[in-house]
Amino acid sequence: MAERENRRGPRRDRDEAPEFADRLVAINRVSKTVKGGKRFGFAALVVVGDQKGRVGFGKGKAKEVPEAIRKATEQAKRQMIRVQLREGRTLHHDMEGRHGAGKVVMRTAPEGTGIIAGGPMRAVFEMLGVKDVVSKSIGSQNPYNMIRATMDGLKKESSPRSVAQRRGKKVADILPKTDAPAPAAEEA
Repeated sequence: MAERENRRGPRRDRDEAPEFADRLVAINRVSKTVKGGKRFGFAALVVVGDQKGRVGFGKGKAKEVPEAIRKATEQAKRQMIRVQLREGRTLHHDMEGRHGAGKVVMRTAPEGTGIIAGGPMRAVFEMLGVKDVVSKSIGSQNPYNMIRATMDGLKKESSPRSVAQRRGKKVADILPKTDAPAPAAEEA
């Protein structure tokens, strides 16, 4: 019988090497008043990412905090998106994201800028692996709406390679032309 179980290949344990980092963004306690007193419940908002271009968020509700965090983490892993990063450190272009009353503006940044972003947005960028970005949240300060607006903006991002492929052109035709200085003949 043991021979049949091993035909499927080596068994992989998911707990051996954690490929995803997670960040708890918000925890909310709600209470329900019942005849015997109050019953408490907890809602958790978690952002999960591999810090190499994949990120997702999830929310979970339970009677205990650890269980709510576990549920949120599982949901976040199921809802991950891939975002193309320029040089593995910043976004390819400026973009906006919206969700409900929340609006976020995300801009590319030169090397060494760091992550300039508020609470929930910072968690998304850190889990995504972005090193340099300037962002601003306008409107809703609700962490759920801020994260959803950030994810909406990140879904809109496209790399020059994907744009060139979609248009049937070369990457060099898509990128802006840089005016390189002429050779030493003009110096004389």
